Amino acid sequence: MELTLLGTGAPAGLPRPECPCAACATALGERARAATALLVDGTLLLDLTPGAAFAAARAGHSLGGVRQVLLSHPHDGPALEVPAGLPQPGRVPDGRELALLTGHRVRAVPMDAPGTGYAVTGPAGQRLLYLPPGAAPAGLDENDGAYHMVLLDVVGRPDALARLRAAGAVDPTTDVIAVHLDHDVPPGPELDRRLAAAGARAVPDGTTLDVGVYEDVPDVPRRTLVLGGARSGKSVEAERRMESFPDVLYVATGGTRGGDSEWAQRVSAHRERRPGSWRTVETCDLVPLLAEEGPPLLVDCLSLWLTDAMDAVNAWDDAEWSGGGERALRARVEELVAAVRGTRRTLVAVSNEVGSGIVPATASGRRYRDELGRLNAAFAGECEHVLLVVAGQALALRG
Repeated sequence: MELTLLGTGAPAGLPRPECPCAACATALGERARAATALLVDGTLLLDLTPGAAFAAARAGHSLGGVRQVLLSHPHDGPALEVPAGLPQPGRVPDGRELALLTGHRVRAVPMDAPGTGYAVTGPAGQRLLYLPPGAAPAGLDENDGAYHMVLLDVVGRPDALARLRAAGAVDPTTDVIAVHLDHDVPPGPELDRRLAAAGARAVPDGTTLDVGVYEDVPDVPRRTLVLGGARSGKSVEAERRMESFPDVLYVATGGTRGGDSEWAQRVSAHRERRPGSWRTVETCDLVPLLAEEGPPLLVDCLSLWLTDAMDAVNAWDDAEWSGGGERALRARVEELVAAVRGTRRTLVAVSNEVGSGIVPATASGRRYRDELGRLNAAFAGECEHVLLVVAGQALALRG
C-alpha cells in the first residue's frame, strides 16, 4: 500500500497566515506544510484540502483515479471547492466499515474530540491508522494488533500515541508519522529531535511512503540523561520525552520534606504536569527498580539521590569522609551505574549541572559539587542520549 502525504500541517497550514512567531517565520521551503491530506494508492483521499490537486501533481500523482474522499474533522471557513472529477467528500459513521471496489477497507474509529479516525487495510493486508488533529482514540480493540503505520498529531496529543501503545496498536515496528504539524514547536532539527524521542518522525509534504517498510522507524533510546541548571526546564524536557508512553513510573528522590511549603509547591507543580496514567513512587533505592522488568522509569533527580547517599555515609564530616565515607559513596555510585548499564527498562533521568557556577564557600559544598560532577559523568557514560538544557532549549551532547 502506497501513501502520499499531500500535506502534513495543521488545518491552518504552516506557516499560519499573518502569524509573526519564530516558528512560522522559519517555515520556508520544505519546512512549509499545507493542511494534512493523504492519498492512498491513488484511489482513496483522506481529507480534502485547498490545493490538493496541485499538491498531488507536484508529488507526481493525479487525483483522477480517486474513487472515495473521506473527511476526518470539521473544516472551518468557507466550503471547500471539490475539484472536477472527484466524488463528493463524506464521513463514515463511527464503528462502521466501508469496502471499496479496489479492495481497500476503511473502518471509522471514534475519537475523544470532534472528528473521525480511519483504519485503512490495503488489498495485500497492510494496515494504517489516521487520526484527525487534536484527537485521540476513544476506544480501541486490543485484539486488532499493531498497525504498520500510524499518522497522528504527535506534538499536540502525545497521549494519543500513549493510548495506542497501551492497546498494542503501536509496537516497535510501527512507523509513526507526525501530521497536523503546527507552530507549537520549532520546525527543523528541534522538531525531529522531539519526535525521535517519541519513536516518531516527520516527512516533507509530497513524500510517498510504502506502508509496512520499517527501515526508517526511529529507535527510542533506552537510557537518557537530562542535565541542566536551576529552572532551566530540564524536568519539563524529561517529562515531555515520556508523554507518548503509557504507565510511566515517576521516581521522586526528594521525598516530602514535611513543613517546607516551598518544596510542597514544587512537588505540586510537578504532579500537575504529569499525565494521569503515570504512577509515582518516592524512593532513593534505584538499583532494584532498574533491575526489574516494567514500564519506563523517569527519575527526578540524581542530585537528590546523591544528597541521600552522602547523608547515609556522613560525607559532610571530614573525619568520616576520610575514614571510609568516600569509599562507601564510591561503591554506591558504582552500584547505581552498573544497574543503569544492565537495565532493560526505558529510563530518563534528570540531574543538576552545578559545576559551571560560583565555587561553593564551604568544604562540604565543594565536596557535593565534585561528587555530583563525577556521578553525572559516570551515569552519562552508560546512556545512549545525553542532553543539556539551557534556557528551556535542549542541546544534544550524545545521541
